[in-house]
Amino acid sequence: MKVHFLMRRILAVAVLATASFTTNAQSLGPTLEKISQRGTIFLGHREAAMPFSFVTAGNENPEGFSIEICGHVIKAIEEKLGKKVDTVPVVMSANSRIMMVKTGMADMECGVTTNTIGRSQQVAFSTTFFVSEVKGMVPVALAGKSLKDMANKRVVTTVGSTADRLIKQASMSRGVSIRSLVGRSHANSMEMLTKGEADVFVADDAILAGMRSMAANPENYVILDEGYSVEPYGIILPKDDPQFKKLVDEVLAGLMKSGEMEKIYNTWFTSPIPPANRNLNYPISPLNKASYANPNDKSVN
Repeated sequence: MKVHFLMRRILAVAVLATASFTTNAQSLGPTLEKISQRGTIFLGHREAAMPFSFVTAGNENPEGFSIEICGHVIKAIEEKLGKKVDTVPVVMSANSRIMMVKTGMADMECGVTTNTIGRSQQVAFSTTFFVSEVKGMVPVALAGKSLKDMANKRVVTTVGSTADRLIKQASMSRGVSIRSLVGRSHANSMEMLTKGEADVFVADDAILAGMRSMAANPENYVILDEGYSVEPYGIILPKDDPQFKKLVDEVLAGLMKSGEMEKIYNTWFTSPIPPANRNLNYPISPLNKASYANPNDKSVN
């Protein structure tokens, strides 16, 4: 009798433990549960997306505007789990970022990814943390020009970015023929411009400002006023994990409402930053002010 009683007690404890684990996993959601079990968060980042997410020589840890924001997210994750977690940087390219989050190679991507309807069918996006415009950067000799002046010009965009599709659509709609080139990375696209291999570098305006700041002679390049599209950036998150998205969105909304987000912005866009200690001199735009006043996660085409 005592043996049977003991066996029933052991079974009951096991059932309670399993139920407790299941309830805890359900309350955390799959992503937070994995992070909790591993004690590690895999942080996706870009290597050369100034000033959002980049790595400087001799430093394997990424830094930048997006990375600092994600640092606040990681603190919230630790508070939620009640313990510290290790951060493992995971390098991503423009072409691999969606797949890497989708397959679990990274828990989130802190970079410069536009929240599009097509991408949101594969992954989730956080509340928009930055609104950019796709523009062109040219040598000063072409300052004041617009797309209608770019007939037969060599226009470089970075592989995997939305800029390639957008500039082609804009040129077709305006009846302007351009010569399209593709850079392997933003740094490579900028190199093509500085070497005279391209006449125009088309990308999100903030990326252009970052690339210009790293040039040997930043004053030799200007960002044109004409915009081709508005691009809302979000942190890429695993799809179908509302608990994780809720946590991330709450962190971002808190930063926006408290004014901390604008302070972080000024750190990276209107102050000297690594690696050359240069100032991008890119004050916050009305688009970003409006976005911070009314947080949302709306996708664009």
